[in-house]
Amino acid sequence: MRILIDECLNWRLSRALTGYYAVSAQKMGWSGIKNGKLLALAVENGFDVFLTGDRNLSFQQNLTEFTIAVVVLEADGIQLQHTLPLMQKVVALLPTLKPGQVVRVKP
Repeated sequence: MRILIDECLNWRLSRALTGYYAVSAQKMGWSGIKNGKLLALAVENGFDVFLTGDRNLSFQQNLTEFTIAVVVLEADGIQLQHTLPLMQKVVALLPTLKPGQVVRVKP
């Protein structure tokens, strides 16, 4: 399973996603690319999951048109100290995700 981490999140979250290929949008050279185009690039490049802290993404984009699952972290903030504790929940739900599905993960 390939996971793309949105640029609004810390790339170090990838370290907590052991057993999965996880890479940041920045490392892919996709910094500054807006969500619709970013999701399209992710799909074109074989990513299965888009991990983001953008709670408004589902209101800004029609996510059902993309064949990628979206996991939205709803922590107190997008800093690593807030999002890292959610990674255990994320790892647990990854095997259950389906393309086009949006899942919100809360503390």
